[in-house]
Amino acid sequence: MVLSAAPVPTIAHHSLLVLLLQLALLLLLALALGQLAARFKMPAIVGELFAGVLVGPSVLGHLLPGFSDWLLPRQPEQMHLLDAVGQLGVLLLVGITGMELKFDLVKRRGTTAVRVSLAGLLLPLGLGVATGFLLPASLLPGGTDQTVFALFLGVALCVSAIPVIAKTLMDMNLLHREVGQLTLASGVIDDVIGWFLLSIVSAMATAGLTTGKIAASLLYPVGVVLVAFLVGRPLVRLALRAANRSPQAGPTVAVAALSVLLGSAGTHALGLEAVFGAFVSGVLISTSGELDPEKLAPLRTTVLAFLAPVYFATAGLRMDLTALARPAVLVTAVAVLAVAVLGKFVGAYIGAKLSGLNRWEALALGAGMNSRGVIEVIVAMVGLRLGILGAETYTVIILVAIVTSLMAPPILRAAMARVEERAENEMVLGSGGGRGLTPSPAAKV
Repeated sequence: MVLSAAPVPTIAHHSLLVLLLQLALLLLLALALGQLAARFKMPAIVGELFAGVLVGPSVLGHLLPGFSDWLLPRQPEQMHLLDAVGQLGVLLLVGITGMELKFDLVKRRGTTAVRVSLAGLLLPLGLGVATGFLLPASLLPGGTDQTVFALFLGVALCVSAIPVIAKTLMDMNLLHREVGQLTLASGVIDDVIGWFLLSIVSAMATAGLTTGKIAASLLYPVGVVLVAFLVGRPLVRLALRAANRSPQAGPTVAVAALSVLLGSAGTHALGLEAVFGAFVSGVLISTSGELDPEKLAPLRTTVLAFLAPVYFATAGLRMDLTALARPAVLVTAVAVLAVAVLGKFVGAYIGAKLSGLNRWEALALGAGMNSRGVIEVIVAMVGLRLGILGAETYTVIILVAIVTSLMAPPILRAAMARVEERAENEMVLGSGGGRGLTPSPAAKV
């Protein structure tokens, strides 16, 4: 007689209690500090990250070490429960980002968007890689290859954050202006290339730097994109078409979430980053021609109001601001931030000037694309999980995300004031021959 195996034990009572309290505290602080940041005209992600900083080793770990050890125990299995909730949130967040990309903007802005994007991406990428080779090896985790770290730092410094850019432009009533549209179009191109590069570097980090492994790291993402658009998009189109027959939002939300999760699992199984699969799945949904944006509202609300704040708070947990007291870490932070800002501004400025835009429009584009925000945090978390980043370098990259997001609104506001002033002067003088951008018709509505 064969006895059946005993069922797998459920989560322990204490483990569930700690998880629930972790989620409740992080969500409460993330929402409160996010709202506070928004009141001061800062991106909500700044407050959400600082929620984790308060609960993490930077504050609570110093003030109440006993309670901190109880709430955030060192056992990996306990913290992995919290990480699992965060990972679900970030995968759905990246999927939604892909769903909301406006590729028609790229078509309309064409060559100008490509010039601005590539210049604003390649220069910080190159400067970031060079900086990665120059940083002291003592800041790298044990066993991390300096080449992989340098490539990863280059990718981290070249990305832009579409959600932060769009929110900033919306708050300033610039979303429908030509500069706003061009900034978004350039950011879309940056996003696509950035996720592609991240998947390649992540594969190199896990597989090694042999010639065969590097070739596979380059070819796998290309293969994923081809299969996704040749096979995945028709399937997504059929599924969304079937879901749209229901007047309720439930079937559409289910199809979208299922597509993102399956895409994430597929790329993760191939040794690529799960967020790359989530992004590709979101793009498939957005380009399917069958998406009803209104039916995605429940999913978007759940992710942005609950899962994403928890994820960014968990990202803040990994920051240790006390590391900045070490001169080597502080100098590294200043150097990396300077390289990030200089590379993005100069790159975007060069691309804009090559397209015939004036210096204030070029500065506005640089300010918009310099905002890293959400994407930089996700990249940093990937680097931490893969062991490419240590606590110090992780903190440095998160600081870049925060500072560049805070820089965007005031610089963008100042540059656009000069653009408006220039446009008014040209109208008064009747020149009309300036090569700069003009307000779009939508701006008059």
